[in-house]
Amino acid sequence: MKRLKKYLPIIFLLAVPFLFLNSCKEFLDPEQDINLTEDKIYDDWYEYRSVAMGMYGIQQQLVEQLLILGELRGDLLTITENADADMVEIYNFSISPENKYASPTNFFKLIAATNNFIKVLEEKRPEIKDPKSPISNYDRLYGEALCMRAWAYFNAVRIYGKVPFIHEGLTTIEETEAFLNTEGVYIDSLSITYAKDGYRNDTVRINPVQLEKQYYDQRLVIDYFTNELERKVKAVGVNHYMENNDISWEVSIWNTHAMNSLLGHMYLTDGDLAKAAHYFEKIIYLPSENYRYQLDESFGFTNWRNIFGNIDSREHIFTLWFNKNYFQQNDFQTFFEPRTPHRYMLKPTRQAILNWETIFDNYTISANQSQPWKSRLNFKGMPGDFHRGYGVSYAYLRDGMPIDPMMIRGMLYLKSENDLRTAAIITENVDTVVWKYSWNKDVYDMDANYIVYRAAGIHLLLAEAYVYWAFNRGGVVLTFTSNAVNIVNNGANYSQSSNREQLGVRGRVGFGGSNDGIKVGNINYVHDPFNNEIVDYINLTGNFSGLQELLEDKIIEEKAREMAFEGERFYDLMRVAKRRNDPSWLAEKVSQKYPEGQREQIYNLLLDENNWYINYFE
Repeated sequence: MKRLKKYLPIIFLLAVPFLFLNSCKEFLDPEQDINLTEDKIYDDWYEYRSVAMGMYGIQQQLVEQLLILGELRGDLLTITENADADMVEIYNFSISPENKYASPTNFFKLIAATNNFIKVLEEKRPEIKDPKSPISNYDRLYGEALCMRAWAYFNAVRIYGKVPFIHEGLTTIEETEAFLNTEGVYIDSLSITYAKDGYRNDTVRINPVQLEKQYYDQRLVIDYFTNELERKVKAVGVNHYMENNDISWEVSIWNTHAMNSLLGHMYLTDGDLAKAAHYFEKIIYLPSENYRYQLDESFGFTNWRNIFGNIDSREHIFTLWFNKNYFQQNDFQTFFEPRTPHRYMLKPTRQAILNWETIFDNYTISANQSQPWKSRLNFKGMPGDFHRGYGVSYAYLRDGMPIDPMMIRGMLYLKSENDLRTAAIITENVDTVVWKYSWNKDVYDMDANYIVYRAAGIHLLLAEAYVYWAFNRGGVVLTFTSNAVNIVNNGANYSQSSNREQLGVRGRVGFGGSNDGIKVGNINYVHDPFNNEIVDYINLTGNFSGLQELLEDKIIEEKAREMAFEGERFYDLMRVAKRRNDPSWLAEKVSQKYPEGQREQIYNLLLDENNWYINYFE
């Protein structure tokens, strides 16, 4: 353990103190004041909680970086002529060490802070390491810190490809930076051994500790931190709902469901489908909590947009909260809006828009399975996903105001009638904008929440795992592809004993029926994107691996509609391309957003997986 004075700089840096637990808002209010002396620090429960809140403040500082790196390198987001130089570098996959969005500094701040807090908890509350001791709020805080540290490493390794392992004895950002900047072995000369009956004046000896830099790749990070969470965590998340009557508290901090989401996400990324499914199923099958994270009509149809207006424990699993009234803001609106004072530096790609505008509701087909070339479209249905797409995930703005949705419906109908010229007039001279972080916001709010995990995302990750997960039951190999389809379409994967009506990811917004749900079978029709006419078909008879890949394609496409611009797109593409051992799959999708003269260059660049990472630690 270090002398307590070594903790003080990071404690005072992180602490967002509080005096009363009236609400989540007051809990995070930086205007409140508290004065702690060295002999009093960590003597009071609320001081522990205050320091933990400071660590959430560091997580807040990461959200802009996570969104830009997770989306701008993917196929759904691109730059405008107003983009700053750092965004242009990321867009071009030519990122310099000075790039502010690529800097690992905030990851190291969070790792150092969690190292600090974990160390203090282990030394001052040793019962948290005893699996037989009763669970207390200190155990729950310990779980929060361990989850936060694992999450920091997991995100960092997905960005950088490898990350230096920061020894737990390094508990300040100054120590961490000195360690990272040292050539060879770093000497941590302040490791102190104390007599067992005290720690302030009973120093026995000072032992210099030699720390050698080790770099963990994705496999090592996932192996180390899944093992740590499974082995050390007894409970996660201190819920103050009983004191402050703010139900959003539970999902504004790391909690059991958030930890299971992280574990499942890490295992899926590592290719362990059985363990990934195990943790995702813990979340979506929750009879003891009234089937809380199942997808029913709570956020169905027009209510879907309410996911982004408030924090709601029926959908939100872990969300980083912002509120301008308490100086908790971010730059999302600055990035995306063309309205003054914002800068409109990033916008949706054409492909992102087509994902919503070329989906058709309630179409019907006269199918001829034996002679599929004779199959015909009977009724083309109505084009456009207006619950998740226009007016909430994206918008067309003219003079700073969104065009009326009825006009956009008319535009899509004209396209379906092949009247492209008239349709183009409707969106002439408009700004195409990401609207997910501006919906229900005033122009100066700048305090949209950042969702780390939510129910629909976990359903889609589980569906992805089910595509390839096969298991042996009584000598028969079974697969879960039908469950993957049900999760996306209509929620039929749930037990009939469920007391809530399940709708599925598409079903809750009206696209999960027998006609307009996703379908994968022997004969798979290819449709014209604008009029929905059948233009071709894919015959997968006897080709189960081809069927799996097509189903996976459709799930990833659905995730683009459900979760565009939420920070995960590039990593979704990476995960699938690695599973298929086919970097061209990612390269093809991402390169399509570039101008014709640049497209081939980006495609060839992304054929090399090394270029998927920011090689900061070379």
